[in-house]
Amino acid sequence: MAQPTQTGTEQASHAAHSAAFPPFDGTTFGSQLIWIALTFGVLYLLMSRVALPRIEGVLKNRHSKIAGDLAEAQRLRTESEEAMQAYEKALHDARTNAQAIGQKTREDSAAEFDTRRKALEADLNAKIASAEETIRTSTAAAMTSVRGIAADAATAIVERLTGTTPAPSEVIAALDRAAA
Repeated sequence: MAQPTQTGTEQASHAAHSAAFPPFDGTTFGSQLIWIALTFGVLYLLMSRVALPRIEGVLKNRHSKIAGDLAEAQRLRTESEEAMQAYEKALHDARTNAQAIGQKTREDSAAEFDTRRKALEADLNAKIASAEETIRTSTAAAMTSVRGIAADAATAIVERLTGTTPAPSEVIAALDRAAA
């Protein structure tokens, strides 16, 4: 069988399709290397002059911010520890002060109670002494009255038993003998 003949455009199209991949075409290696070097140089310059300094600045800022934040956190931690120590000291001082106030109040109350107790005892002793004096006076008065009552009773008893009234001096002398 015979092959059909191809037209010129078809042949050119077929030749273009059958050629090697352009980057791998050996005839274009030189120009490709020049363009790669130029592109690499331009990208290197852009990166070293524009992008990398910006990235380096961002990293330095970030590092300094982190270091500053850590220093601030440490400072705040130290301040909070100092505040906690001051709070604990103030709390201890307040407790000590409260205990001292309580002790002083107890001592003052005991002293006041002792003073009141002594005043009350003195008042009671004075009242007791007054009452004892009143009792002695009453007893003496009663004893005087008892002597008279006893003399009257003895006189009445003797008069009833004997029918004669004894002399008051005899009754008093008999009472004195009986009391002795």
